[in-house]
Formats: sequence, structure tokens, C-alpha cells
Amino acid sequence: MKKEMTIVMLILMMVFIGFGIVIPVLPVMITDTGANEFHLGLMLSIYSAVSFILSPFWGGLSDRIGRRPLIVIGTLGFSASYLLFGLAGGSLWIMYASRVLGGIFSGAVTSVIVAYVADITTAEQRTKGMALVGVSIGMGFTFGPAFGGLLSKLGMNAPFFAASILTFLTFVLGFAFVKESLPAEKRRTKSDKSPSRWTAFTGRMKYLYVLAFFVTFTLAGLEATLLYFTAAKIEGIDAFQVGLMFFFCGLAGALVQGGVVRKFIKNGAEKRVIVIGLVVSAAGFFLLLFSSNLVNATVFLCVFGVGNALLRPCVTSLITQKTTVGQGVASGLSSSMDSFGRITGPLLATFVFNFNIHLPMLIGGVLCIAAIGLIIRFGMLDKAQSPVETAV
Repeated sequence: MKKEMTIVMLILMMVFIGFGIVIPVLPVMITDTGANEFHLGLMLSIYSAVSFILSPFWGGLSDRIGRRPLIVIGTLGFSASYLLFGLAGGSLWIMYASRVLGGIFSGAVTSVIVAYVADITTAEQRTKGMALVGVSIGMGFTFGPAFGGLLSKLGMNAPFFAASILTFLTFVLGFAFVKESLPAEKRRTKSDKSPSRWTAFTGRMKYLYVLAFFVTFTLAGLEATLLYFTAAKIEGIDAFQVGLMFFFCGLAGALVQGGVVRKFIKNGAEKRVIVIGLVVSAAGFFLLLFSSNLVNATVFLCVFGVGNALLRPCVTSLITQKTTVGQGVASGLSSSMDSFGRITGPLLATFVFNFNIHLPMLIGGVLCIAAIGLIIRFGMLDKAQSPVETAV
């Protein structure tokens, strides 16, 4: 299990390095076409809308044909999408086409790898396994934006070519070394009815899925507006410096997930940690309102990063532990909620930014506090249902 986990975590980290590379330069490239910041929100949202629609399909398909083929296909598709964006040459419609292509294949990587990890871990190992998923994503976001900011010195399209090469290498790695995690006898057949996402979205579980949505909704809104927000608050800030901010934010999150979540959070403690993560995330949002220079803005962003690092693996772990459908369907639905957050978060954040630059951060903080009610409600229903499950 250790070898398989190492390989898929490396793939996931490299994919998200590729994703993170483009974060500092994407707003600049869109602005250079003459489009305003709302196009950034729309471009991020279209990518996520396609992923939202297709993630359950990829998850359900992986329950039938296995995880490995889709991981391989997804990384290759990602590589092609970055290459297309790098070749866009200032054409807005080609940029949009690239984001659609990336959205098509995103669920074939993220949701299927989560299902892969669920396959190769026991219930007792699940939280640690999901923490490793979080660490891999966090490391991608740690190094990706910093590399993107550095590569922007070579040209704004250079990070996209680098991302294409990197994700192509993950395709080669996956093709050569990833072994199938779902034996043929455990797969669903074509005649088996695949549970729909809304069948899984019921009872106590719906509160976890809505929570997963809010976690991503607030994060995506921050990502979409941070460069514009810091440019308005801090004179002279550029893409490279924003990349450094994301670097330290990701580093703080990775340290928390690798050193706290993975080692110290035991099965059953996830709900308490989620509440702590929501409070810390809210504090990060509110502190960003008072940013006045690069140093304190980076510290405030790191506070948010720590809170988000506590949230994600615990929410994912609870979903995989408590699901009553196949891990592929559960992970596909979770990925869909993540994508839905990335659809609506950038749209709302870039829209309200035009009215007041502080609104995206203020809304993010308020929503984090409000989301505490979701985990409390889940905990109440879970406590009431657990004795029934034990009796059965």
C-alpha cells in the first residue's frame, strides 16, 4: 500500500503544481486581452462547471472499469489543455476552450485518485490517507504559484507550457507505475444501476457535501480576487510577489496537514477539527481586510491556509467513511460539490469586487462562521444514526 500511495500522491502533487503555476499569471493574461476581472471569474467558473457535470460520470465509470485508466487519461487531457492555453496568443475564445478541455478531464484525476486512496486504505487509515491527499495538493499549491511567478519573468505564457510538460510527465508516471486498485470482482457491471449524485445527497450526508461546497466556494473566491485585491491595497505588487504569497500559504497548509492532521487526528475527531478549521479560516479572511504590505498580507493569507488545511482532509475523510454508495460515486459527488464551489465562488467574488474590494473577503469570513452550523447538524444526525448502524 505504501508504494501505491507514494506514486499516486506524487502524481496528484505534480498535477496541482501544474494547476498552481498558472494562478499568478492568469489574471494578467486576461487583462492583457482587454477583458475585465469578471472574465477571470467566468473562465474559472466554466472550467469548474464542466468538471461539476462530469465528475460523477468519471467516478461512476471508475467503479465499473477501474481507477487506473481514468487517472492516465485525465493527466494526458490536463496536459493538452495547458498547452492549448499557452498557444492562445491573446485569443480570449481559445483561452475559454482550454479551460473547457481542462474541466472535462479534471474529475478523471482528482475524484478518481480520492477513490483510489479509499480503495487501498482501511477505515482506520482513511483520515491519514486523505491527509496525504491534502498534503499533495498543498505541496502543489505551495510550489506551483512560486514557480509560476518566477517563470512569468520569461513571458506570461511560459507557466502554461511548463504546466503542460509537468502534467505530461505525470501521464508517463501513471502509465508506467500506477497499478489498478479496484479488483474486477468488486467492480459494478453495466447492468448495475449507478447511484445518482442526488441519491447520495441525502440524510446526514447532505450536510457534509454542502460543507465541502462552502469550503471550496470561499477558497475559489479568494483565489479569483487576491491579485486584484492586493494590487488595490499594496502599491507595486506583481505576479511574482502574489506567487510568493501563495507559496507561503501552501507551505503552512502542507505543514499542518503533514504534521498535525496525518499524525495526531484520530478517527472520530474530524468533526471537532473541522470547527477549528472554519474558525481559523474565518480569521484569515477578516485579517486580510487589514492588509497594508506584502509581509502582513502573506501572514494573514497563511492563517487562512492553516484553517483550510485542517478542513479539507477531515471533510473528505468523513465522506469516505460514512458513504453508503460506492467510493467512486461518493468521491465523484464530492468532486462535483468542489467544482460547484469553483463555479459560483469566482463569479460572486469578481462580481462583488466591482462594488467594494473588501466584499469577497468579508463574505468568505462570514460564510466560514455560518458553515459551523452544518457540521453541528451533521454531528447530531450522525450520533443519532450510529447506534442503529451498530445494531444492524
